[in-house]
Amino acid sequence: MKKKNLKKLLVLLCAAMIFTAGCTGKSSKENEATTVSETALENYDGKLEFDYSLKVKYSNNFGIDYYKGGYKIINVDDGAGNKTQIVVVPEGMSIPKEGIEKDAIVLCQPVENIMAASAPTIALLNAMGALDKVTLTTSDADSWYIDEIKQAVLDGRMTYVGSSTEPDYELITASKTKFAVYTRMLSDDVKEQFTKIGVDVLCDYSSVETEPMARVEWAYVYGALFNLEEEAAKLVEEQAAVMEGINKAQAEGKSAAVFYITSSGKLYARNADDYMAMMVEYAGGEYALSDVGVGETGTINMEMEAFYEKACNADYIIYVWSMGGKPEKLNDLLEKSELFKDFKAVKEGNVWCTTPDYFQATNAIGDMIADINTVLKGGATDEDVTYLFQLK
Repeated sequence: MKKKNLKKLLVLLCAAMIFTAGCTGKSSKENEATTVSETALENYDGKLEFDYSLKVKYSNNFGIDYYKGGYKIINVDDGAGNKTQIVVVPEGMSIPKEGIEKDAIVLCQPVENIMAASAPTIALLNAMGALDKVTLTTSDADSWYIDEIKQAVLDGRMTYVGSSTEPDYELITASKTKFAVYTRMLSDDVKEQFTKIGVDVLCDYSSVETEPMARVEWAYVYGALFNLEEEAAKLVEEQAAVMEGINKAQAEGKSAAVFYITSSGKLYARNADDYMAMMVEYAGGEYALSDVGVGETGTINMEMEAFYEKACNADYIIYVWSMGGKPEKLNDLLEKSELFKDFKAVKEGNVWCTTPDYFQATNAIGDMIADINTVLKGGATDEDVTYLFQLK
């Protein structure tokens, strides 16, 4: 084993919380009273009797069914026909023998000591007061812009196990982790390695959701896993209320372009049906590239001249700071192309950047839309917003 990992391995061996992905049966009698009611145990143990399905407003890529006795089934869809079923078994109850798919992931509560390679997942759990559920991460301390999470890594409460594409499987095995949450970028070789060491993997597909608020609704998935349904509902309701309460009147008619330029000089604009373009519209504005990449999410590579043609008259520019060259001043942007000097937004001082934590703080989508609304109304300063800052 590499020496640089020895210290981490020793810490994990001493401090790991034991988590079982597969159920071993009922809990001990002394604990049964606190984990499952006698009625549930007698009437529903090992059985799936449907109770209700969770109703969501924005999401398309997951569904949650609740069953009597505390059982839950989470169905996740990547949007391309690939589906995963997660069966959540209450502590003290048996695994149902019927009604679940053969390749379903079975998780017995309490679900603890998980690995998370998805920053939005960790951010949602942090916002729900459940950061302690994550003990392994593929983002080091320097990669985090959310203070509580950054500190957890620095303190050793979350252990950095290497990149998501090349995690340290020895450290993961030593931690006794049996469940991981990944982004949709999970590669086949990493998945195969996890299978070999007995780690079940759930992919968080919030990034393929078309509606901005759908990303917040993924809190429901983690609420079901960790029995934090109330916390999840509160988070979603609060952010939805912020978004739905926005006064769009003063922002109407204002246009904005959202883009970034890589260190190699390639320009990428958000497609017309991307969630960031939709955030501009929910804020009351108009997306300046509404005819670019119609029907597509994500970004599109554009030549500077083509981008200029579409966005030169936009009232505002929103630059995606963490994806691009990370400009600190307006001159940093102007140096990327002489054409920027002729942009209306540049001439009028309406160039804004997303903050470093923009893509991590999925729990604050409603607040981000409210910030865009504040900017589009005109006259905003950095003190008026949280997730944007002005290039001067």
